[in-house]
Amino acid sequence: MNHFRAAFLRPACWAASSPSTARTGIFAAQAHRGLHGSPRGAWRAPTHTLSSESVRPSRTSWRNASTSSGPSSSSTPPPGPRPRFKTREEVYAARNRSLLMYTSAVIIFGVGVTYAAVPLYRMFCAATGFAGTPKVGMGKFEADRLVPVENARRIKVHFNADTADALPWQFTPQQKFVSVLPGETSLAFYRAKNKSDKDIIGIATYNVTPDRIAPYFAKVECFCFEEQKLLAGEEVDMPLLFFIDRDVLDDPACRNLDDVVLSYTFFRARRNAQGHLEPDASDEVVQASQGFSGYDIAPRVEDRAKSEKTSS
Repeated sequence: MNHFRAAFLRPACWAASSPSTARTGIFAAQAHRGLHGSPRGAWRAPTHTLSSESVRPSRTSWRNASTSSGPSSSSTPPPGPRPRFKTREEVYAARNRSLLMYTSAVIIFGVGVTYAAVPLYRMFCAATGFAGTPKVGMGKFEADRLVPVENARRIKVHFNADTADALPWQFTPQQKFVSVLPGETSLAFYRAKNKSDKDIIGIATYNVTPDRIAPYFAKVECFCFEEQKLLAGEEVDMPLLFFIDRDVLDDPACRNLDDVVLSYTFFRARRNAQGHLEPDASDEVVQASQGFSGYDIAPRVEDRAKSEKTSS
């Protein structure tokens, strides 16, 4: 009696777990009704004999169903071969190969730069004028601009020469004037002679008048602002190659300009505080020789330092 009652009162979750468990519950209910539905003292045997195996639910039915089925499409593939790790010798060999490649690339690059240094230096000097190299491809100095304008009016360029009192030289132009067309190059000469019995270094400055023609007056080769050393009693010719830019024709201020004066002034050279050569004259005289006599010029750094020391 207790055995049947225990089977009937088992949780319902067992009945839902598998069909065999559900059937066991039904048999237990029928046996219970048969026992309690008969008159007192009468006993009717159940139609089925229940055993502990039939009452006990089958909890492994889902496992058997899953394992008894054939191979499914969602099964994972078999694992591949295990990865092979590099040995220490292989790692060092790879590092050595990389180091060899980088070192070889640096050496090849250095050799290439060494061979290309000379032409690169020449290109740099030609583009910037470094170390006194003439610039190329510079605006008005380009070859296609140095062509005379045939229908333009000729401009007469007069030459003047002066020397400072402290310089015992004789300095004169070899021609009084030349007539040039805009865009036409012209060659002129000055002659200098050292009349003293000592070697003297001189420096020349220049100016062009009137002032409005100065932006268009270009010198290709000139001896100005360069030291010129003459031995005692030596006489030399100094060339001057110049042209007037053809853009002067587009300037309304220079439209009726017919005469230009080019003046050179030679000074004795001296060393300044930095060791550079400069004209041995006051700033007012030097600025006047360059055509800046009517302008206010800022004092030099050395002069400002001296004035500050004296004022303090």
